[in-house]
Amino acid sequence: MHLADHPARRRLSAALDNLSSTFRGMTAHPDEYNCDCHWGSAEELALLKTPDVELEPDLLNRAWQAVDWFDHAAVLRRILPQFARALVAGQADPLFGLEEAGSSFARGRWQQWPDEHAGPVRKFLHAWWAQSLTDPDAAVPAHEVLAACAEASGSFRPWLADWEKQTGSLSDLRLTETAAAWEYELLGDNMPWDVHWYELDEERMRAELVTWLLGHATVRLRESGAPADLQHRIRLLGLTGEARWTDPRWPGHRY
Repeated sequence: MHLADHPARRRLSAALDNLSSTFRGMTAHPDEYNCDCHWGSAEELALLKTPDVELEPDLLNRAWQAVDWFDHAAVLRRILPQFARALVAGQADPLFGLEEAGSSFARGRWQQWPDEHAGPVRKFLHAWWAQSLTDPDAAVPAHEVLAACAEASGSFRPWLADWEKQTGSLSDLRLTETAAAWEYELLGDNMPWDVHWYELDEERMRAELVTWLLGHATVRLRESGAPADLQHRIRLLGLTGEARWTDPRWPGHRY
């Protein structure tokens, strides 16, 4: 199949176009302010109050990363079409991890927006996630997209439900890669990344992920031929305390 005909790529392209049409003409709040010593110039701030002007990558990054807008939702709506395309292209520049982009969505409280605004955002996130699982040329690793989507929504459940429906070999490979990337932190009873949005229930989210890994993912890792050591590390998530770190297959992690 030619890459241009890839169904996930078509779905994502449509979702990006929908964001552009939905948020066309949006601006930051007229009274929005940020420190010109630390954030940027008055001229740059004025661009956020001007609709549909393409921002330089550095300005775009500063806009979504800033945590001190008094109306973050308005700033997010202003930059969202360009921000989403940068995310998909792997051109967002977080300081630590892509979960920071998800935190920017969460700060905007997009799930509380009217349906005509929240719906296109939801469709974009699900389309981006599906593309990361099924497109061999996806620019961003699937586990980074999952972190962004979970941080944005405050839950793993919708994204793991999507993953269960993606049963191809590439999606299986992405599961192996994600388990390998995250098993160290999970075996230390931590989230795979530092949760940024203070309202997120970190313990509940981790429990959602571990339950899924011990159930659906365990079967899938075995059936897809994932490395035996990795399968054992996921199995150890079902043990606690001394039973976990005295297990013969404990990998020797130190925390």
